[in-house]
Amino acid sequence: MKKALKLMLTCVLALSVIAGCGSASTGGNANGAGGDKPKEVELKVFMSFPRFKDQFEAYFDKFKAKMLAEKNLDVTIKLEMPNSDQAKQILQTRLASNDAPDLFTLHAIADIPTYYEAGYLTDLSDQPFVGDLYDSVKQTVTYDGKVVALPLESLSWGYLYNKEIFADLGLTPPQTLDEMKAVVDKLNANNVKPFLLAFQESWIPQLMMALSLGGIVTSEHPNWIQQMNEGTASYKDVEDVFNIIDLIMENGTDKPFEVSGATGSADFANGKAAMWVQGTWQAETLLKVNPDMQIGVAPLPVSNDPNSTMINLSTSTSLAVSPTSENKEVAMELINFILDAQESSALFEELKFNPVSNVHHYETFPWVDEASQYVSQGKAYQDLSLPNGVTDETAKQLQSYYAKDATKEDMIKALDKAWAAGVRGNQ
Repeated sequence: MKKALKLMLTCVLALSVIAGCGSASTGGNANGAGGDKPKEVELKVFMSFPRFKDQFEAYFDKFKAKMLAEKNLDVTIKLEMPNSDQAKQILQTRLASNDAPDLFTLHAIADIPTYYEAGYLTDLSDQPFVGDLYDSVKQTVTYDGKVVALPLESLSWGYLYNKEIFADLGLTPPQTLDEMKAVVDKLNANNVKPFLLAFQESWIPQLMMALSLGGIVTSEHPNWIQQMNEGTASYKDVEDVFNIIDLIMENGTDKPFEVSGATGSADFANGKAAMWVQGTWQAETLLKVNPDMQIGVAPLPVSNDPNSTMINLSTSTSLAVSPTSENKEVAMELINFILDAQESSALFEELKFNPVSNVHHYETFPWVDEASQYVSQGKAYQDLSLPNGVTDETAKQLQSYYAKDATKEDMIKALDKAWAAGVRGNQ
């Protein structure tokens, strides 16, 4: 009897140990409710934000923790962040070869029509984040009556200027081309380089054309885009854009082809030039170099009519979901998490992005308020929608123009040709 009882107790203890080991290996946060092993999911995310790699990796870690806790999903995010100069070409190659990332960034104005017509964009209209978007921002990511991307960068931008340098010399942002020439003369007279030039990455010099063309077209040639699409107009009609471009190039820092975006940011933050035709998206990098820098933003004068001196108001980099994603449900979870009510305000504030949604509650920055003053005065225009390939050709041609390998006439001919090719490609 004693032997039988002892044997029973031994069995019970053994079973208890086994059960205990089982609960230690399958329970808790590692495996979620019910002790089930998490399902492994991989998302491929393609973003043209290499300078924000650390911030997005940290944010995606929060998403992965949320998915594990709430959905028992072990999510791996394969983040690809190529150089801005190469990102668009790499993405388009991937999309055309049926190797689309699950989520990818694109330019709201420039890319959405082309990508939508090619079938590369998922309709996001029924996603929770859409209801919280500011109406003005939502319009910029809406095409064919559908919201097809999540806006990241809502921009009010012009050129950047060093407020401390301007204040020391008694300067204010010029509102006409002649006033800009006077500012340039005074800066030169005081041995201050007027403009920072960073041409190693071609997307930076093309910003000069983006701003000058926007001002000229909006104020003087409102039908030019339509006429270009119809083949009845030319860059010759808007060649006044070269007036401000020439002024910038002739009064800029030396050896621009040796200066990258990162080097240019360091130089500008350290006061090596008074102005830089660069967007407010560069603020985070500038302040990292010089936390005390006083950043100003002003519209670029393109003529002697102050009404043509306008801020560019647009949504640029946005996030889309591929229709071919094999993990679309999780991809949708991620795109909604980008505008999470609890987490996204801190992310957008750290990135120095403008609020785009009702869930965003943080203090905006002085340069945002400065640009908003022009917007409130009606001195702003929506970013122009150019055919695919035109911006890339502009970038290449402006580098050649500065190096004197191309004349103004060469640029006009090349850009007219690129525009016509882009229109044919969209048909």
